[in-house]
Amino acid sequence: MENLQGRVAVITGGASGIGLATAKALAKEGMRIVIADIEQAAIDRAVPQIEALGVECAGIKTDVTDLAQVQALADKTWARFGGCHVLFNNAGVAVAGPIQEMKHSDWEWLMNVNLWGPIHGVETFVPRMIAQDEGGHVVSTASFAGLVANDGLGVYCVTKYGVVALMECLYRDLRPHGIGASVLCPMRVETNIGNSQRNRPAELGGSGPLPPGDGEQEGRAQAGRVIEAEAVAGMVVRAIKENRLYIVTHPESRGFVQARFRRIDRAYDD
Repeated sequence: MENLQGRVAVITGGASGIGLATAKALAKEGMRIVIADIEQAAIDRAVPQIEALGVECAGIKTDVTDLAQVQALADKTWARFGGCHVLFNNAGVAVAGPIQEMKHSDWEWLMNVNLWGPIHGVETFVPRMIAQDEGGHVVSTASFAGLVANDGLGVYCVTKYGVVALMECLYRDLRPHGIGASVLCPMRVETNIGNSQRNRPAELGGSGPLPPGDGEQEGRAQAGRVIEAEAVAGMVVRAIKENRLYIVTHPESRGFVQARFRRIDRAYDD
């Protein structure tokens, strides 16, 4: 998708962090933007920022864990803009701590947002994108924790490994339809994920501070630098234009990924 001018992008978790930064970057490419987020106040702050860049922007409150709300998001997008060309499944949450100490509610919350959210986006938007026959691109935010096991982030890793697999499969399946796919695998980025507990449903543990660590904290040795969301947004835009499957943001993550695959390769000699 080299030419983004006049096309439509839908971004979940789009009212802050990587989502908002990418919305701005795509708006500068001339795309019309739909910001979907669970926080109405954040949407209300974000939409004028996008409109100030000279493009149309709709803000739609959406809980990605609810399939009906994601379907409504698609309906409203098509009703206002007539289609969708870029879908960015970006909403995410985190819980830190040893995997053996995690509660069922921790598993359920992270699976619902981090994995079911992108699945809901794919199953709702992709068939419509295929039917409109105008090409397009799907991006989902995973993490470095979707490529390498991270200390104290077991539940998060499980969900993000799933997102990586989802996008690897989608990349193959959508090729005949002229639709690309990318998976974003950052280390630490300046976002609000460390405070994601604020949006945790009461029935799954309510609100409160996140335990020590944050959603992109890969242990002391694996943490990497904290980079700005705007830098990541630029990488996302390039990946959309060039149909790159993997978006890796931190060069320091390379050694950990290489070490993981060396361990897998050695298993064939056992």
